[in-house]
Amino acid sequence: MKKAMVIVNPSSGKEEALDHVERIQRILKEKGYEVEVAQTEKELDATNYCQDACHNEFDLVVSLGGDGTLNETINGMVDQNHRPLLGIIPLGTVNDFARALNIPLDVEEAIDVLRSDRSKKVDIGRFNDRYFVNIVAAGALAEATYEVTQEQKTKFGPLAYIMEGMKTLTSNNSYPLRIEHDGEKWEGDSFLFLAALTNSTGGFEKLSPEAEVDDGAIHCYIVPQVNMIRLAGIVTAILRGELKNDSEVHYFTAQEVKLTSEDDLVTNVDGEEGDHLPVNLKIMPSHIDVIVK
Repeated sequence: MKKAMVIVNPSSGKEEALDHVERIQRILKEKGYEVEVAQTEKELDATNYCQDACHNEFDLVVSLGGDGTLNETINGMVDQNHRPLLGIIPLGTVNDFARALNIPLDVEEAIDVLRSDRSKKVDIGRFNDRYFVNIVAAGALAEATYEVTQEQKTKFGPLAYIMEGMKTLTSNNSYPLRIEHDGEKWEGDSFLFLAALTNSTGGFEKLSPEAEVDDGAIHCYIVPQVNMIRLAGIVTAILRGELKNDSEVHYFTAQEVKLTSEDDLVTNVDGEEGDHLPVNLKIMPSHIDVIVK
């Protein structure tokens, strides 16, 4: 019999995640799986559970939670000799990876996707010694996202990031950045650097419309230091999905990127605080297999 592990963050979905476990188990058993349920209690639990599933050669791992739970689950799967099929039931505020894969954000509809026999191989990004699936950011707007509280995310959704980010515009902070990629180099003062793997970031599905989950590329945007009027225009371009076309913005795709700075600059990785610079990014093409509609 095939084996499936359901990794559940009980605090996700307004603490209603556990209410959906029975239906998931029923569907998976109908598909011929023996089902094991693992509840997370602390940081890295999902990673450790997923690593156990890989070592014990489970056929399927289902992430039931938000982007944080999914990110931890994928971090437990990457680089393993055996990588199970991945199922995603999004219960978070933003759910960027699910959006990019057209997995329904309605929980009941997302659970129904587990009945599907279709799957899609997707890219993963390496970030130093960890992994990301959506975005790496560095700069003023990236740091502003740390100020967004869980209460704000629950109440305002993706708008919470914009509300906090608008406060940053008044300061117009910029940082010295050195960016090396595939034999090329950019150096200067930057307001924001973004490296995207998917078209959905912070719930905004047009931020990087050219990025596909399986195109084997990191899509990078450098927003230089500009005056307030130009900066407001660039933020508008971000919201419209036209950032690539802004004359002030430097856009490129890469397989590897190295970021360094003279300043003590911290990154944002899939919405969570990441490492301080320097950091190295690398694409891992078609690395995991995800159930899709």
